[in-house]
Amino acid sequence: MTDPRMKVPGADHPISLVRSASPIVIRAGDRQIGESHQALILHEARYPPVPYIPRGDLDMALLTRTATRSHCPYKGDATYFSITLAGETYADAAWSYETPYPAVDEIAGHIAFFPDRVDVQAR
Repeated sequence: MTDPRMKVPGADHPISLVRSASPIVIRAGDRQIGESHQALILHEARYPPVPYIPRGDLDMALLTRTATRSHCPYKGDATYFSITLAGETYADAAWSYETPYPAVDEIAGHIAFFPDRVDVQAR
């Protein structure tokens, strides 16, 4: 059964995914929490590109799932994660589409980060 909230990307709202040409490093404070040579870059309409990092390239022990949820009509339902290091919490610093819609199913098993909450850099 198709989710009635789902919209399909098209000319009015394009979405594309490409493998990052450079490694992507994620840091929270002074701590590197991940580095990926397999990151996917999601380009969506007029939004800035967003790197999605495979979970296997992250220190998942540092990420704690929160109660925050959101919905994107093009990608599906997102869950959020906070990062706590040395007593400092980066609240809802990351999100993941656990079961993304078919147009972006490649981002399943990946996590994206808010660049205003943690440092996301291409090397």
